Amino acid sequence: MDKANEHEDRTGDLLSTLEVIEAQPLATRAEAYDTLHDALARRLEATPGTPS
Repeated sequence: MDKANEHEDRTGDLLSTLEVIEAQPLATRAEAYDTLHDALARRLEATPGTPS
């Protein structure tokens, strides 16, 4: 899979996840956003980046 398709898949996955979270009751939604935040932070920390 090339990088453009991989990016589109990740974006689609994120949008799908957000749609599922938004459909939940408020209390459940808050917990789901917290879990999503943790997952995205782990992914960001694991991704090699360019130094500032």
